[in-house]
Amino acid sequence: MSAPFSLGIDFGTTNTVLALAGGEGPARLVRFPATEGELFAFRSCLSFYAPPDLPSERQVTAGPWAIEAYVDDPAETRFIQSFKSFAAQESFTETQILGRRYRFEDLLSTFLLKVREYGGGDLAELPERVIVGRPVRFVGGAPNEALALRRYETAFNRMGVEAVRYAYEPVGAAFFFARGLDHDATVLVGDFGGGTSDFSIIRFERVAGSLRATPLGRAGVGVAGDAFDYRIIDHLVSPELGKGGDYLSFGKTLPIPYKYYAAFARWDQLALLRASRDMREIRALERQAAEPEKIARLIEILDENHGYRLYRAVSRLKETLSAESGAAFRFEAGSIDIARDVARAEFEGWIAPELALIEGAVDAALADAGLAAEAIDRVFLTGGSSLVPAVRAIFGRRFDPARIETGAELESIASGLALMGREDDLGRWTTGPDLPAGR
Repeated sequence: MSAPFSLGIDFGTTNTVLALAGGEGPARLVRFPATEGELFAFRSCLSFYAPPDLPSERQVTAGPWAIEAYVDDPAETRFIQSFKSFAAQESFTETQILGRRYRFEDLLSTFLLKVREYGGGDLAELPERVIVGRPVRFVGGAPNEALALRRYETAFNRMGVEAVRYAYEPVGAAFFFARGLDHDATVLVGDFGGGTSDFSIIRFERVAGSLRATPLGRAGVGVAGDAFDYRIIDHLVSPELGKGGDYLSFGKTLPIPYKYYAAFARWDQLALLRASRDMREIRALERQAAEPEKIARLIEILDENHGYRLYRAVSRLKETLSAESGAAFRFEAGSIDIARDVARAEFEGWIAPELALIEGAVDAALADAGLAAEAIDRVFLTGGSSLVPAVRAIFGRRFDPARIETGAELESIASGLALMGREDDLGRWTTGPDLPAGR
């Protein structure tokens, strides 16, 4: 197979998507022949497993195969998801998995090599131009962007990418959206991933028969779908696991530490909590708590690795609330059974802090471009959380609803990045090693 002209890689918190673009025509998604059928959205997760009697026979799987391994044996499988969330976190140095140390770049390169393996012939030979998406703002209170990109560089080099070039994820989505433009337009793109909400404003103009794009402004915030998930867990699940309760210590009644429940804010931290020294404290709490049965549930979730089942229950609720005014939440795993009806308005109240941050980022993008909302001709929203009505309402309050479009929630960024790779002046859109124009 001859190398395609360019490859776009959208490494997402929840899903990873790759697309190839030749010299002309639309981009083509890389597909994976999974058990349940061919797919292009490859889940960003890993499973590590070693038979107890043969610890040296360590097995690593990724994507849907990682989920299969976890579902088959959750107690003996270390399941890692949403690990993109700590790419820019200096506090994350390494984690121990089956007796081996893994830094972030080790986890990412392990994942990427599996993606390439499962991609088969499409990824047997990587093109010279590989464009990797990156958020406008990485997740975390004080994200270290330079650290994240160094870690990316190491991991993508191990995958076989010789010269890694980065482009903002919403800019990739803008290139995808621009395929359907038949007139000049100033476009605001909102990309809602699992960990970040990113916005870019780009001017598209037809010049001498070709489409010219000019970046005008951008902004981003490190909250998105995962933060919404955490609010659901914090209000529905954590109280049933002991949050807000008390325990007895040396004759004093004390509140159960909140830090154990804060780990549910990020799926990667939930996996790490299971292997941390905090587990010893949590087990002791079961004997001291006023409601020990609730702490027992927390221990079961961590010991039996029920995080993925909890993730699925939360996702189902969020998806239903995007279409209905109310929904039933149900989380069943092992001996745990938590059920409750939730109104959409109640959910929107829970995520109000995140909505305010997203709203501020939209205004920041307009300010960065020096434009009023009226100057935006088209708005393109992509990513799973763009379907949440309260998120869409942010844009409906600022822009003419007739100008707002959504779609291609999973494919737009990767396809746009691949199409971007055909640009003669890559330096206008990407950062990374210089490449000669037209190469």
